[in-house]
Amino acid sequence: MKRVQISEIEDGMRELVVEGTVVEKGEPKTVQTRYGPAQLAYAIIDDGTGQIKLNLWRKQIDLVRVGARIRVENAFAKEFRGKVELNVGSNGRIVVLDKGSPNA
Repeated sequence: MKRVQISEIEDGMRELVVEGTVVEKGEPKTVQTRYGPAQLAYAIIDDGTGQIKLNLWRKQIDLVRVGARIRVENAFAKEFRGKVELNVGSNGRIVVLDKGSPNA
């Protein structure tokens, strides 16, 4: 896995390690996948070099909150609707480094 800064991320990159602070989190919604309905939300993370949208699926949604510092391991970047987004690979994980302020 390769540790990168958000400003370096490009479409198609794989096996990434990215650290940043969650600056925004969207409300979960139910989407249809090929495996059936699933909960999906997003978070915007910032590492000082830029910001990127991180897609959160199912249990990942409750793991992340605004103000938390996180590390995303084994992530991949994919362009969607003209913007590069970060996704957690099937062997990847999100590690909460600092939960941040509960009032954030």
